[in-house]
Amino acid sequence: MKKVILFTITICATFLISCGNTISPEIQFQNGDVIFQTSESEQCEAVRIATNSKFSHCGIIFIENGKTYVYEAVQPVKITPIEEWITHGKSAKYAVKRLKNSENQLTTNQINAMKKYGEGMLNKNYDIYFNWSDAEIYCSELVWKIYKNGANIELCNTKELKDFNLDNPLVKKIMYQRYGSQIPYHEKVVAPSQLHDSELLETVYDNY
Repeated sequence: MKKVILFTITICATFLISCGNTISPEIQFQNGDVIFQTSESEQCEAVRIATNSKFSHCGIIFIENGKTYVYEAVQPVKITPIEEWITHGKSAKYAVKRLKNSENQLTTNQINAMKKYGEGMLNKNYDIYFNWSDAEIYCSELVWKIYKNGANIELCNTKELKDFNLDNPLVKKIMYQRYGSQIPYHEKVVAPSQLHDSELLETVYDNY
């Protein structure tokens, strides 16, 4: 009887541990990986619709002292442990993209410079207006600029705000809340979808 009880407890404990582990054993993160998820706020849903993408948020991964972190632009810009970051997404789903032949492209000096630039963005306010200045910053802008300023790599071309799908009612609502009637249609922007579709990146994990 004791053996049966012990076996049952072991099975239950294993089940709970596996349910709590949001990181797939299929992925070994590397410095510079770009990670994507869908958040559940109204603004994130508007971003997803406007960009015709399943993703509304992204960050960039760095490994420090054997631990994996995501540099992300939320309120404020911060460094988040990977396990915590994953749980913030819808159904804890995420996708990871990596530079093609990254071992040949990202040097130690580049990685250090990318980290340094990212650290310089910490605690800045999240940019709800999606301006291109560094005064405030949003998620995909942070990733793009870390690569550009740290490694001199442009992951994708920028677009203008007018290039996105702005006709959806929810998108119109968010745009009006942000800008009123003064919508900056020609503002330079970069969206999570553009980073995800970058020809320089390849998918190394996607559980959507």
